[in-house]
Amino acid sequence: MDGMEALEGRFRERVEKVLGDLRDDGLEMRVTQGVRTPLEQARLWRQSRSREEIRAAMQHLKQAGAYYLAEVLDEAGRCHGPPVTKALPGLSWHQWGEAVDCVWIVDGVAEWSLARIVNRDNGYHAWARAAEAAGLVAGGLWPRFSDWPHVQMRREASPLIAGHSLKEIDEAMQARFA
Repeated sequence: MDGMEALEGRFRERVEKVLGDLRDDGLEMRVTQGVRTPLEQARLWRQSRSREEIRAAMQHLKQAGAYYLAEVLDEAGRCHGPPVTKALPGLSWHQWGEAVDCVWIVDGVAEWSLARIVNRDNGYHAWARAAEAAGLVAGGLWPRFSDWPHVQMRREASPLIAGHSLKEIDEAMQARFA
């Protein structure tokens, strides 16, 4: 599986076109993650968070009626590592099938550098430009938290900003993943 199968249809079609166009230009971007479960999201969010932050987030979710997401956040257990995401489980478009992360492949090797230039371009910069030209949103162009591998369908940063309540998000995540 390449991470594309479970994506929302219109989004998947756009991503496939962008990836194909880039490939035609001699640039390979490979999907590393499409749909991410709430548990996977919780593990990423918990990285770099203190026990107090985690408890406060769980309490906030419970107070909003998002009991499933609070349980998932608890179930994720101890996680260590650098900050990866600001999105709690359910609040990333990955859980909705409307986001992907890619890696740039150069000569068969994963390349993560924003400074590396091949054929007068950097793969992540080309990925962001092509995604935006296709009407998608490139995380690399976000002003506060650049996420160069990330592309999503919606302009809104999260389902909360798109108008969903935590309780509605909780119900949607439970229906999709529980």
